[in-house]
Amino acid sequence: MRDRIMRAAGAALCATATFMPVSALAFDVNKASSNFDLVSLSDAELSARSIKTVDIGNVELISGRIVAADPLAQPDRQALARTVPAGDYPVRLYEAAGRVAAASMRFGEGRPDHWELATLAGQDVATLKDDEIFGYPVDAGLGSYMDADTLALIEEREQQVQAQKPDSDVNYYDDVLASELDANKGAYDLHRPVAGKKGNVAIFWSGWGDGFYPVFWGVDRDEHPLVLLTDFQVIANADGRREPSHQ
Repeated sequence: MRDRIMRAAGAALCATATFMPVSALAFDVNKASSNFDLVSLSDAELSARSIKTVDIGNVELISGRIVAADPLAQPDRQALARTVPAGDYPVRLYEAAGRVAAASMRFGEGRPDHWELATLAGQDVATLKDDEIFGYPVDAGLGSYMDADTLALIEEREQQVQAQKPDSDVNYYDDVLASELDANKGAYDLHRPVAGKKGNVAIFWSGWGDGFYPVFWGVDRDEHPLVLLTDFQVIANADGRREPSHQ
């Protein structure tokens, strides 16, 4: 149920899912985020808006099936319904107010023609009420992008660590990620679960921490995906100069 619907205002988990009929008003993606310009503004324009960009490297998409999730809270997260060609794609972070305000993954050049809310298989935006979104819950203060096949590598790494400490439980954050994140002041990491095997994970702070966050596809006129954007709801209107909306 946690993966299905969250109310955008206050991000409180819906206890029951009451779906709207298909004939209801169409979902307005612009009400779910006002930060789509982040991916189109130049570094100079972003800097003028008190937004810093950090390019953390390429995520290796083995199958092209993308998982966007808290990598610790949801080790079996389902991949997004839309896929992209397998390949290596750059991830950029947008920092404002001392936080990671958003994260993007680029698949093609140019400004998106329009934006769509990212969904999992079986999710339909036509069922959403005006104050509801699809997204993913965060319980460990982290978001991520990875290929669905990389989940198996994380499990393999856990097994390796467990073999090294058979009398203790494995904590993936403490035993694996903490030292890597510390190298970047805890803000991000391009994590390779198993050395020598293709498949890595872009891990980053999730705004103010735990919550429920939407992911969006920026697509061109031919419906080809150009960019994936996770909005951590730290800023509004792609502007970091204003007082943050919440803490």
